[in-house]
Amino acid sequence: MPDTKATICLWFDKDAEEAARFYAATFPDSALGEIQRAPSDNPSTRQGEVLLATLTICGLPYLLLNGGPAFTHDEAYSLQIHTEDQEETDRLWNAIVGNGGQESACGWCKDKWGVSWQITPRALTHALAAGGEEAKRAFEAMMQMQKIDIAAIEAARRGD
Repeated sequence: MPDTKATICLWFDKDAEEAARFYAATFPDSALGEIQRAPSDNPSTRQGEVLLATLTICGLPYLLLNGGPAFTHDEAYSLQIHTEDQEETDRLWNAIVGNGGQESACGWCKDKWGVSWQITPRALTHALAAGGEEAKRAFEAMMQMQKIDIAAIEAARRGD
């Protein structure tokens, strides 16, 4: 585990290692860390089963815990990934949705474990930060999308 003061912990029923491997392989600046096994039986895992998986996602430290079915993910927590272009946006969106995930609105999707992701092109962030009518047009265009279409956002920003 990285030597940081804070680490984000995500609770999984039983698929922490699978999710950690998927995230590490999918997102830039990401890597799998340690896989820790339960030293003894506990309410969520049996001795020797995966208890924790550590990794970095886009440079941030995460701990994925196999904690059992007591808690599930919801949209109140999401990971926002800033993309540089449509190719990266498409690649990440398709990796999540194509691996058993679900599309949502405005650049949001869920992976097959229920973790919410915002695949957000920097072009959208810049358009909204512009303010005024330009931002309003970009926002209204975004509200009609599932996966963000950068060309459509830029056209809306220009008023095309």
